[in-house]
Amino acid sequence: MSGREAALTGLRAAGSQASDVQAAGLRASGVTVRFGGVTAVDGAALVAPPATVTGLVGPAGAGKTTLCDVICGLRRPVGGTVRLDGTDLTGVPARRRARGGVARTFHEPSLYGALTVRDNVRIAAELHAMTGPVAGRTARDRWRRRRAARRLAGTVADRLLTRVGIAGYAADRAKTVPPGVARLAELARALASEPRLLLLDGPWRGLPEPAARSLEVLLRDLAAEGLAILLAEDDLETVIGVCDVLYALDAGRVIASGPPAEVRADPRVRAAYGRATTAR
Repeated sequence: MSGREAALTGLRAAGSQASDVQAAGLRASGVTVRFGGVTAVDGAALVAPPATVTGLVGPAGAGKTTLCDVICGLRRPVGGTVRLDGTDLTGVPARRRARGGVARTFHEPSLYGALTVRDNVRIAAELHAMTGPVAGRTARDRWRRRRAARRLAGTVADRLLTRVGIAGYAADRAKTVPPGVARLAELARALASEPRLLLLDGPWRGLPEPAARSLEVLLRDLAAEGLAILLAEDDLETVIGVCDVLYALDAGRVIASGPPAEVRADPRVRAAYGRATTAR
């Protein structure tokens, strides 16, 4: 089954609120978040299967970042569930989710500014080597494998920086690099944990046109390798060519979902973006 077919199969299941706990990938169902008397996310449901790029779109303030915060464990919902590969993550702390295969980039990159770009990625690779799952028949065997992986962390960092296209900035302190480079460095750091689910919040923000096009190709390549990717983006047109499936949020609710062209043409989505344009 292709990534697009898997995404559409999952989409139908989410729409009917059916929950197959054995299904691979991310399944969020009925997620609700409130801030005082304001409902930021209202019963949202989505599916992000492996080998698929799933888009979460909507005007600024629609609830995309809040929903991503729930998925990665930074915010506890008042209702709903989050599952990854059939495992219920609802209530699991963010650190444990990260060790279990959930990686995240943020709307504003959060690198260690005093460290070099390479060290930001290298430390993430070291941490994964020492805390992530590892094969081995005995504890001693597993420890040796962890130590060996840790020694290779620098090599992993170099490979990932080359892959995201910023190897030339490896020795620069993170606080001195352009915003687009910082965003790609954060992506490389997320990939250093060898995630099963990659959440990207506004990944094209601050990228020049050539880097933006290269990122599209990279995301498709990562999906082809089996990674489940969920990206949140304000601009609908930006994600049309890269996503297999889109979910559109407005005022915290999923108002449309399906193939990108169908979501773009949906009257509810057009109205939501029209209101946002008028408000500006």
